[in-house]
Amino acid sequence: MADAPPVPARPAATVLLLRDGPAGLEVFMVVRHREIEFAGGALVFPGGRVEGADGALAGDDPLGAFRVAGIRETFEECGVLLARPRGEAEMIRADRLLAVADRHHAALGRGERSLPEVLAAENLEPATDALAHFAHWVTPASRSKRFDTQFFLAAAPPDQLAVHDGLESVESVWIAPAQAVAEADAGQRRLVFATRKNLEKLAQYATVADAMAAARTAPVVRVQPEMVRAGEGWRISIPVEAGYGGGLFEVTDAPAI
Repeated sequence: MADAPPVPARPAATVLLLRDGPAGLEVFMVVRHREIEFAGGALVFPGGRVEGADGALAGDDPLGAFRVAGIRETFEECGVLLARPRGEAEMIRADRLLAVADRHHAALGRGERSLPEVLAAENLEPATDALAHFAHWVTPASRSKRFDTQFFLAAAPPDQLAVHDGLESVESVWIAPAQAVAEADAGQRRLVFATRKNLEKLAQYATVADAMAAARTAPVVRVQPEMVRAGEGWRISIPVEAGYGGGLFEVTDAPAI
């Protein structure tokens, strides 16, 4: 009997919100509700799947729908809206954002209103140019629930407050990438493999400006991890050219990939 074909990977987007903290670069992360099927209880970046309406604002950018999905998910999950008043250069200010959230956030989260509808009603436009493409990860073909995820970096608007939503996520933190990895190694945090590797990659940069500049110039290589035999054990294999410091890694997290 032939093996069943892999489950199609759903398009998804993740945004790494960045800020310069007292000791260096920090990234905003949330702890997913433990009852959520995918990565429940893990420390993750805000994100989720691409919805059909996201493509309405994609323009000619082949990653446009992913960028819009990342903006929508960031607004839904942590209240930060990467958008500008139409025709203006600056991001929406916190005082106006509060009114927008009051009118639309709940309906957007319930799927009763799309992001294009919200932005049109408020005369806003998505700040897709503020998202720098950082990584591309695809869930292994063996998994029953799979995502084809584009990762983006974005500088957090300084006067917008990022907080977890209390539904999909139950805790949030601004944290140095290396600290998040160290806490996972100490058993204090749970990281899935893709999150760990992107934290390690992000930890190379000292400031938001450094990380954004590097992301805007470095090529992004598609990563689909595989479990392979290495000696007497198993290792996780990814492309060396993806820039994660190697191609074979120990299985250290649960779930590993």
